[in-house]
Amino acid sequence: MLISLFLLVVYSVGSLGDNLYKISDTVSAPYGTPPDERSVEQLMESSVIVINKQAGPSSHQVAAWLRDSFELKQTGHGGTLDPNVTGVLPISIGRASKVIKVMQESSKEYVCLMKHGKDPGKDRMAEMFTKFTGPLYQIPPLQAAVKRELRIRRVYEIEMLEHKSQSTLFRVECEGGTYIRNLCSDIGSALGSGAHMEQLVRTKSGPFTLEDSVSLIDAHDKYKKWQDSGDSSQISSILKPLESMLVDLPLIDVKDSAVDALCHGADLGFPGVVSVSKSMKRGQLLSIRTTRGEAIALARATVNADEIAQNPKSKGKVARLERVIMERGTYPREWKSK
Repeated sequence: MLISLFLLVVYSVGSLGDNLYKISDTVSAPYGTPPDERSVEQLMESSVIVINKQAGPSSHQVAAWLRDSFELKQTGHGGTLDPNVTGVLPISIGRASKVIKVMQESSKEYVCLMKHGKDPGKDRMAEMFTKFTGPLYQIPPLQAAVKRELRIRRVYEIEMLEHKSQSTLFRVECEGGTYIRNLCSDIGSALGSGAHMEQLVRTKSGPFTLEDSVSLIDAHDKYKKWQDSGDSSQISSILKPLESMLVDLPLIDVKDSAVDALCHGADLGFPGVVSVSKSMKRGQLLSIRTTRGEAIALARATVNADEIAQNPKSKGKVARLERVIMERGTYPREWKSK
């Protein structure tokens, strides 16, 4: 019964929006290509595919298989899944690999089947889930591909889906880098009866859910159909613009005149801002975009959004660049080097 429910509840969806302060008016020039207007050829140079990983291969093997299947030079994956864990695994293509780290750090959602040494009772399990919601200390397990040191990860929510005898099915939403295997073991220790992770499905990674995903075999078939017939309808349905990985980040839209300077590594100043997320705070990682929605760079905010809205003509920097995404020359150069 629990296994059947486990397979039925793993599809969940969610989205996040953000309001903007309008700082200045601007006219968008006909440069670049908005994300929703890109051709398959452009997407094959920079996009993300959400794979529904099956049990068996490692995340690295899945990314490598997709690279070879699609005849690509570069792929990356957005957050490691153990070989026996299934579910959402974003795979970056080409230049999108520059920002795949955002996926590794984004919030995650899982559905887990936990087995107990003996039945702790439904009420006690519900109480224990409450105690394990919030910041937790964790040390990565031995099989993890990261340094084993004590760190803090936050569990945002744990929802019990079903409890029966020595099995508990639950959904957990947590910070990226949280180990659910450790969570189960720690809960078992707190109960005094022991527990371990029996099955795990990642149902969400950042903005992507299982409903956005496709199997490796289906992805390969869609690619071959495009190669053999030229019909791009199926392959285009699974190639998502790299900007889709950044929707949970606060953003700044900039003037066309500032774009190429940013592509050359210049930090963003007040005069270049067109609009900014009201939620943006100093120190946050953010996405810098053109007014046509194209990602230019990742940057770190040096001011709060309110400071920009209240003093739009100030001098100085509003964001310090961390990673340039857009190719130089996509927009014309309208700046002079010193």
